[in-house]
Amino acid sequence: MNPPPVHDPRLLAKPPICRLGCLVLVRNQRGDVLLVDPDYLDGMILPGGPGKANEPPHRAAARHLHAQTGIIARLTHVTALDYNPADRNLERLALVFDGGTVRDEHPVTVPPQHRSRLHGARFVPVRELPRHMAPSQAARVTEALAGRTLPILQHGQRPD
Repeated sequence: MNPPPVHDPRLLAKPPICRLGCLVLVRNQRGDVLLVDPDYLDGMILPGGPGKANEPPHRAAARHLHAQTGIIARLTHVTALDYNPADRNLERLALVFDGGTVRDEHPVTVPPQHRSRLHGARFVPVRELPRHMAPSQAARVTEALAGRTLPILQHGQRPD
């Protein structure tokens, strides 16, 4: 039997402010990692972006991946979870989803920069990640590549 839902108005009166980053780790058949090059950062990052209010994180990640690269993926597992305490930005929680492997001939389609804020996207060999990414970003990807996964659940069930 499920416990009754909690209806304490104090829990919703002032929810904590935490940005949720929904990122996707996609590799090609050689094992290279897909990175995007945003015009607002120095260095490359995994495709993805913030979730919207009440948007399941795996759907936010899939939405951003498709918008940034043209790749459609069904995301079912998280490969890394990265918490960043508040500094000059709000506290952040980044979820890295396993986007699987795409065939080498699969096109990566980046929208024009004025719409996407991306200079481009490309697959980068794993050994070259530190040359293209900020140290914290490269460390996040390295952890995501370790092969550990957690299933995505929504209300205790695997979403469709």
